[in-house]
Amino acid sequence: MRHSFKTGLSFGLTSSVITTLGLMVGLSSGTHDKSTVISGIIMIAIADAFSDALGIHIAEESENKHTHLEIWEATLATFFCKFTFSLTFLVPILFLRLDLAVAVSVFWGLLLLALFNYYLAREQETAPWRLIAEHLFIALIVITLTHLLGIWVSKFCAREFITKI
Repeated sequence: MRHSFKTGLSFGLTSSVITTLGLMVGLSSGTHDKSTVISGIIMIAIADAFSDALGIHIAEESENKHTHLEIWEATLATFFCKFTFSLTFLVPILFLRLDLAVAVSVFWGLLLLALFNYYLAREQETAPWRLIAEHLFIALIVITLTHLLGIWVSKFCAREFITKI
């Protein structure tokens, strides 16, 4: 696989899983509202895909060792992967109860990370379990923190609303 496509795939997939799951879990915990979670996924698929693609574009340019074509391949691959993988999290949200959909999405996201990290480990001829465990651990930290933050924000906002009445 060409470096530019591997860059886009690895960054786009990883970023989409971590950011989309973090957003979904936090919004779900804080609002318990399906339309809010759906809106969040769509917004992150668009805004974060453009942001990450531009970030990869600038990072590749700053290395001063890639051709113009390679830089644009990495940029477009990042955008496409980030956008596409983020939108896959809409499927369970659209068809399942919110709590079940979030659980299915967490499983889906962790599976995507595990499979991609298995591929990377095999390609690098290293022990897959180490790479998979490291990256799943980071994802679980994000999921846990955003869940707790969603609950905290919900309670804080409810308290602020009550004191204003």
